[in-house]
Amino acid sequence: MTFETKVMGHRGAAKMAPENTLAAITAAASVGTQWVEIDVTLAADGLVIFHDATLDRCSNGTGLVKEKTLKELKSFDSGSWYSPAFVNESILTLVEALTHIQNLGLSLNLEIKYEQDDIDAIVPAVMATLAEHWKDKSKLCISSFNEAVLARVRSLDSDLRLGQLYEGIPANWSETLANIQAFSLNCDYSLLDKETALAIKEAGYYLFCYTVNELDLVTEHWAWGMDAVITDDPRIFFDAGLK
Repeated sequence: MTFETKVMGHRGAAKMAPENTLAAITAAASVGTQWVEIDVTLAADGLVIFHDATLDRCSNGTGLVKEKTLKELKSFDSGSWYSPAFVNESILTLVEALTHIQNLGLSLNLEIKYEQDDIDAIVPAVMATLAEHWKDKSKLCISSFNEAVLARVRSLDSDLRLGQLYEGIPANWSETLANIQAFSLNCDYSLLDKETALAIKEAGYYLFCYTVNELDLVTEHWAWGMDAVITDDPRIFFDAGLK
């Protein structure tokens, strides 16, 4: 199974438009991005694209996302915090995001956000939505910081590409990735060392590094075998000739 891009848009393209919105996904596509990463989380009665557990940073709402209904979430402005140019940008449902991404011809890295007691609710809901609304598994990765989330995904689908997310990479990474039959290890570029990178590649996994917003931050990482960056601004890498 191959992976064709070196550049993945983070939360759509979070330096080009408000993160995790239709505008951010569209912005990523507009500059030639082929893969976008977005975050899915539970609302009171559905699934939405939002990074934080609370609404405050990225909308004019307050409180916990999971305590709000889809109707309530749709009433919030998720764009003005970023710029007046994005006033009334709405919080996306997962279905809306999947539809838009496929209409643009993009591939998707979907990060499942979670609280420990929500795993049994969010994973089956995400998987059921993907089964109904996502057409091409070869254009999909599922990622999470929680091994239990990915293990649950794997129990429901033997073929999906899974990416285990880490900040610092623990000593037992190899066992974890083997247990979930992972496709990739996705880590904080600043906490990755050469020895670990080489071991990840030797073990046969793809290696993605986040959140990389300057070229010179990962000069060594390419030499270590890094396969792709996850960036808020894909233009930086495209302008340097990376695709």
